Amino acid sequence: MNNEELKQQIIEALNLEDITPSDIQDDAPLFGEGLGLDSIDALELFVLLDKQYGIKLKDKEEGKQVFRSVNSMAAYIEAHRTK
Repeated sequence: MNNEELKQQIIEALNLEDITPSDIQDDAPLFGEGLGLDSIDALELFVLLDKQYGIKLKDKEEGKQVFRSVNSMAAYIEAHRTK
């Protein structure tokens, strides 16, 4: 999974204005202090994984692990994608 491609998908899915892939650090937190995403954004990321990669996360706790950073998302997608 290409991190730059994933960053672009995150930006588009969340309609993040004035943010480019280079603004998002691979290992920075996506929620809280890092990119500053919120619970609504988390739902959009769940949808992104389902639509783009055929991944259905089981629950919020699993989502917290997967959505820790771009690196954690990319690794999870690589291991679990069905598309």
